[in-house]
Amino acid sequence: PATSAQKLIDVDEERRYRIFSDKKIAQEVPGYSLCNKWKGYIFRITGGNEKQGFLMKQGVLLLYCVRLLLADGHSCYRTRRAGERKRKSVHGCIVGPDIAVLSLVIVKQGENDIHGLTGNVLPKRLGPKRATKIRSFFNLGKEDDVRKYVVRREVKSAKKEDAKPYTKA
Repeated sequence: PATSAQKLIDVDEERRYRIFSDKKIAQEVPGYSLCNKWKGYIFRITGGNEKQGFLMKQGVLLLYCVRLLLADGHSCYRTRRAGERKRKSVHGCIVGPDIAVLSLVIVKQGENDIHGLTGNVLPKRLGPKRATKIRSFFNLGKEDDVRKYVVRREVKSAKKEDAKPYTKA
């Protein structure tokens, strides 16, 4: 959601998470199948982990784990040296019975709030710094002065306790 909050929901009943079986990453699922209170919500599957901890990888059209030769630029792998490749285990992008954790994103919000997820609004701690990004964030024109809209925050020095607080953009 717009709050960028996260929530872990444990689903024990098999009939509730049955709707996710044989779905791929990036497919959308209605929310009422998980809970009747979430009528009108639509979730998108963004990934997940298998019971052994292997990540789901987009583009691997399988229900099980495979070992792929991954290089720099692939998801699920970070190179340590230039040109390094490594064979790593990844799970396919299709949700199967061995998936332990599934990551979902809210695409469409329903009429009721999900407690701890959509109800609370977290303020933006940092604002945009570039002039063009400030203009688009506050819907300003070219003639408006951008310097009046810079989001500043007060910072206290960590090294000196008696130092005067200063502001940072």
